[in-house]
This record gives sequence, structure tokens and C-alpha cells, in this order.
Amino acid sequence: MRKLILVLIDGMGDHVSHKMGYLKALESANMGEKFTLLSELPSLSRPLYETILTGKTPIESGIINNQINRMSKEESIFSLAKKANLKTAAVAYHWVHELYNGSFNIEEDIEVEDLEKNINYGRFYWEDSYPDSHLFSLTNKLIKDKNPDFLLLHTMNIDDAGHRYGGLSKKYENRVHKLNYYFSHYVPMWQEAGYEIVITSDHGMDEKGNHGGDSKLEREVPLWILGDISKDYKEKKIDQKDIKKICCDILGVS
Repeated sequence: MRKLILVLIDGMGDHVSHKMGYLKALESANMGEKFTLLSELPSLSRPLYETILTGKTPIESGIINNQINRMSKEESIFSLAKKANLKTAAVAYHWVHELYNGSFNIEEDIEVEDLEKNINYGRFYWEDSYPDSHLFSLTNKLIKDKNPDFLLLHTMNIDDAGHRYGGLSKKYENRVHKLNYYFSHYVPMWQEAGYEIVITSDHGMDEKGNHGGDSKLEREVPLWILGDISKDYKEKKIDQKDIKKICCDILGVS
């Protein structure tokens, strides 16, 4: 069994992945592999959280738009890890809580510590502009305090900038540069703590600040698998639906 951090970057298209210089350096040093995936349709956030975490397309899961507010009916990485008696955690947008833990109350569910839930330890937010820098700090503290076996870190600032200024804007790219710095600071610490790391995005962003459709800007997203395990996937073709299986294989759950 290995421990895993899955980083879900909301709204980052593959067209800006070359701005992630630190991750590219790991790839060049044979310490990681990068893939370009085509998101499932519709290229919307809540449906694609479900795709990434359960391996089901939006049509299969029934989560076909962002307004469908109910718990997932599928087996997720969280539920499978819980069944295997692994500790789970998330630092994520409140939609993740709604999908895998149930209805969200901003007064009560901002912090979750409950071994009976799919997400045992959670730190949840509901403003798209909530700083990514804070999310990384919260993640690091959760790792030190709880030592989860599986943790989801879900960032929103790139998606927020894309909607405000467009997916080809300078401000959108600047958010990517900032995230690259956070990775260079935290990834070595997480690896030192014994974690495998997988990084991906749900969908991209078009030039007008929209997503949901079938264009290249909206659908092409990056996937990085870091560390020695990346060699297991070299030369393989990976779909967005395969991310769940990759994570479960790393964790040793079926």
C-alpha cells in the first residue's frame, strides 16, 4: 500500500501546461510523466469531479450539469479507500463534500472529522476566489496532523481567473505561474512524507472564459504522474476515466 495525493486543478487547459516549469523539470529528469487527456462531456466541473473520482462519464453517473446537487451513486476513490480501512481527506470546494459526504452546511461542514464518512478529514470552501496559497497550507497541516492515506487537493483560482478574464489572458497565465511555484515548494515535502502524487485538471477554458462544450481549449487537460510509479504508465494511452483506476492501483484498493 502506498499513500497518494491527487491534485485537481479546476479549469486549467493543457494549452498553458508548458507554464508549469517545475513539473516539466521533473519530467525532463525522468521523475515524472505528463499526458494530455480529452475531458468527458459536458466539460463542466461537477460532472467531471465525478468522472475523475469514480471513472464514470457524466451520462453514466447522471451528474450532467453543475446544478445537480446530490450524493454520488457510484463507487469513488473515497468510498473504496474507506472500505479498505484507509484514512481519507480532502481540501476542496464544497461540491466535493456534496458528492461524497452529503449536503453541505457552511456553518458546520467547513471542517469535517468523521471516520464514518467517505471523506474522513475535510477542509471545505465555497468562494472560487479563496486563495490557492491557503489551500496548500491547509493541506500540509492536514498531512502532518492526520497522515491520511488518500488526500484530494482541489484548487479553484485558475478557473476563477479564466471565467473573469478568459483562458488566453495574462491573468489566467499568471495564476498558472503561481501554482507552479506552490508545487515546487510543497511537492518535495509531500514526497519526503511518503506520498505518491498525481496532478490533473477537470476541464479547460476558452478565450471568452467559458467551458462546457467540445472545443480543444475546453476539453484538452494535462495529467502528471510523479515519482517512480510514473514509469509504469510511460507510453500508455490514458483517458480521463482511467484516473480513478490509476489512483486505486497506487493505493492498493480494488
